[in-house]
Amino acid sequence: MHHEHDPRLIADRRALTIALVLVATILVAEVVGGVVAHSLALFADAGHMLTDVAALGFALVAAGIAARPAAGRWTFGYSRLEILAAQVNGITLGLLAVWIVFSAIHRLIDPHDVRGGVVLFVALAGALVSGVATFVLARASRESLNVRGAFLHVATDVAAFAAAALAGGLILATGWNRLDPIASLFVAALMLWSSAQLLRESTKIFLERAPDDVDPEAIGQTLVHESGVVEVHDLHVWTVTSGFPALSAHVLVEPDADCHGARRRLEQLLAERFGISHTTLQVEHAEPATTRVSLGDAVARRTPVERR
Repeated sequence: MHHEHDPRLIADRRALTIALVLVATILVAEVVGGVVAHSLALFADAGHMLTDVAALGFALVAAGIAARPAAGRWTFGYSRLEILAAQVNGITLGLLAVWIVFSAIHRLIDPHDVRGGVVLFVALAGALVSGVATFVLARASRESLNVRGAFLHVATDVAAFAAAALAGGLILATGWNRLDPIASLFVAALMLWSSAQLLRESTKIFLERAPDDVDPEAIGQTLVHESGVVEVHDLHVWTVTSGFPALSAHVLVEPDADCHGARRRLEQLLAERFGISHTTLQVEHAEPATTRVSLGDAVARRTPVERR
C-alpha cells in the first residue's frame, strides 16, 4: 500500500493542497483586519491560521514522503511520518493556545479599542472559507490521522471565526471591548481540546497500542479455537500508520496438521473478521499439551477436551 500511486495518499494530497490555498488566503485577510481593527481575537486566530498553514504544509509533505516505497532499513517505508506530523500539529496547537490565553488575560486587564465592524466582516468571511476547507478535508480525515490533524486545525477555525463574529457584533452593539479577548479565550479552549485529541491518538500509535476497534484477546481466542490449532502465543497487534493495522503471532498446530494450510486459513480469518491483512504468523507443530493464548505476559488457557 506504500507507493506513489496509493489512492488514499493521492486523495489526501489533493485535499490538503486545496485547504492550504484557502487557509493561506484568509490568513492574509485576518492579519490586515487585525491591524486595522486592533482586534486580539483576529490576531489570535491569525496566529492559529499561521499554524494551520504550517500544519497543512507539513501534512502535505508528510503525505508525499509517506507514499515512498519501503527500501533499505526503512522496511515499513515512511508511513509513520504521517503520525509524527499529527503529533507536531498537536504540540503547536497547544503552545499557541497558551500564548493566546496569556494575551487574552492581559487584554482583559488592559482592554484596547476594537473596531467591531471590521472584526465582524473579516470573521464572517473567514468562517465561510474555513467551512469550505473543513468540508474538503472531512472525508480524508476519517481515514488518516495526518489529515485529521490538519482537519482539526481548520475545524476549530470555523468555531473561532463564529466567536470572533459574535464578539464583533456585540462590540458594535454595546461598545464593550473586553468581548474581544473573551472570544479569544474560547478559541484557545478549542485549540487545547484539539491538541489533546491529536496527542492522545498519535501517542497511542507510537506506543504500539492495539487499534481501538481491535480486541487482541478476542483475536487470540478466535485463533486458538480454529480447527487444528493447539496454542497461540506472542500475539501482538499494533498500528503502523492510519488504516494500517499489523499483527504477529506464534501459532502451534497439531502434530499431523498442515502448517502452510493452517497459516493461510488463519490469515484469511484475520482479514475477513478483523480487517487485518498485514500479518506475520509463525506456524509450527506442537507436542500434545494444554492449549493457551498468550497476549504478551497474559495467558488464557483451555484444556484439550475443549478442542474436541
